[in-house]
Amino acid sequence: MQLVHGEKGNLIKITSLNLDGVMRRRLLDLGFVKGATVEVVRKSPLGDPIAFRVSQTTIALRKEESSRIEGELVSNGE
Repeated sequence: MQLVHGEKGNLIKITSLNLDGVMRRRLLDLGFVKGATVEVVRKSPLGDPIAFRVSQTTIALRKEESSRIEGELVSNGE
């Protein structure tokens, strides 16, 4: 699943990043690496941006970025 499709409270384990250049480097530095678990913290009313927590850091990503990160659902937050 793409991170953009996650719902609040979901835990998603990253399987791939389909980004290049500066954005890829920035996200890797923040902890968005293969195997990391990301929590969906909050979605704005229109769904853009979405706040994620990874490695004790909360970051907001636009749909354009979060749709290029693939992962598998670990927990749906219930």
